[in-house]
Amino acid sequence: MDVAPVVRNGRTYLPARFVAEAFGYEVGWDPGSQVVLVGPKGNLPEPPRAQNRVRVVPAIVTSVSDGDTVHVQLDGKDEKVRFTGVNCPEIAHPELGIEEQPYGKEAAAYTRERLSGKTVYLEFDVQERDKYGRLLAYVWLERPSSGSEEEVRAKMYNARLLLGGYAQVMTVPPNVKYADMFVKFQREAREKEKGLWSAAPVAPTGKTGGVAKYIGNSNSKKFHRPDCQWAQKIAPQNRVEFRSREEAVKAGYVPCKVCRP
Repeated sequence: MDVAPVVRNGRTYLPARFVAEAFGYEVGWDPGSQVVLVGPKGNLPEPPRAQNRVRVVPAIVTSVSDGDTVHVQLDGKDEKVRFTGVNCPEIAHPELGIEEQPYGKEAAAYTRERLSGKTVYLEFDVQERDKYGRLLAYVWLERPSSGSEEEVRAKMYNARLLLGGYAQVMTVPPNVKYADMFVKFQREAREKEKGLWSAAPVAPTGKTGGVAKYIGNSNSKKFHRPDCQWAQKIAPQNRVEFRSREEAVKAGYVPCKVCRP
């Protein structure tokens, strides 16, 4: 690119930089793709994308609604962005009739501290918007390249929420690009009792001592044996422990049809 002019067979060959700059253009070099980049000064084009390169758009976070929802400035417009593949506990929204869930404030504070005013990079999956008109995005803290598991762990905010125990996996097809990784990250957080996995509420009872023999889901109003596959999937904020079958039934819970407690 930066070589002296050469005369061959009566023709003069000029270096690319000389020709481009003579017309007021800037010349750059991308070592990754080994390509010369030519464009207006201060606005060089993106290098050719490798087949596995992650496509993102930059945006600035202007406000944080809760742990998994923010507002961004994108292409001169305000957009509400819902993080894809994860679900944080709710904070209180009295006007919507939504009560605060355990660890909701912590998740919201975590997102507010790390994203407010920051430039992020949004990656979209198959479906870009939900029925409410919100953008659905994987939020990268740095511009990604390969989208490998190592890079997702280090740079993607959705993954940070799961690994820190601030959110649970919420897979909604067709947006499933990182679903398997997200399940793995949640399992790690749960095994380490991170964040919302650190404790579960216990049903009020007059008895003391003893170990819970049944696990209830306050959302479905069903109770299970502790080793039931469905008991292990209950979100911490919906988990209720009972010391007897009678206690669960008296509290209005019905037995699981799978483990038959």
